[in-house]
Amino acid sequence: MNPLRVSAPRTPRALVLALLAVLMGCATVPPARPTERVPVLFVHGTDDTPGAFFAMLDAFQEAGWPEERLHAVRLHPNNGQLPLEVMAYQVRRAAEGLRQRTGAERIDVVAFSQGTLSTRYWMQALGGQPRVRRFVSISGPHHGTRMAYLKRDPALVQMRPDSDFLRELNRHENPFGDTEVFSFWTPLDSTVVPAQSARLPGATERTFLVPLHQLMLSSPAVISATVEALSAPSGR
Repeated sequence: MNPLRVSAPRTPRALVLALLAVLMGCATVPPARPTERVPVLFVHGTDDTPGAFFAMLDAFQEAGWPEERLHAVRLHPNNGQLPLEVMAYQVRRAAEGLRQRTGAERIDVVAFSQGTLSTRYWMQALGGQPRVRRFVSISGPHHGTRMAYLKRDPALVQMRPDSDFLRELNRHENPFGDTEVFSFWTPLDSTVVPAQSARLPGATERTFLVPLHQLMLSSPAVISATVEALSAPSGR
């Protein structure tokens, strides 16, 4: 009688395979495949470029995101000379491109300042919301900023408090559906005035004592919170 036939039924299969691996000199077990990171789209603000996210992109790669699953869109023109609706179409094109390249059904979006409004218009008016798992708004002028009165460019006019654009964007009770939304802002903001304009009803909110609007994207605390928000297991 073959002793292997007697013992095999009583021995767990995993243990048998491990013993065989040891006998054959290849006992190293391949590491488990890490959870695939959700692709992230980064959307800059007025007078910014994708370079505004350089520190944040580095942090995401260090946290395990492959470079090909991170994309910072370049909006053109970046100075507010075209309406936010035009910028929203550029956000949509960048988002769809990222989805197609990665094969992802949904992506995450991190947007800063004016970029938060372009992103919201894409999500709310152009059908983008079902494509977004999580949306992180950083210092977005969701209820307008008085600083927008300093210029008459179309996008700046739309960012004035109580503008037609903002009234339409904010009139819906639940504009984000099942997208998880985060609002990060600084009470010391001198660009989004009043600073509380960056708040979003229903969002997970955090404030950071960052002295300047633009420094929000290089603040270690803000970067860490953003990576943490997009790293957490999905609750939906």
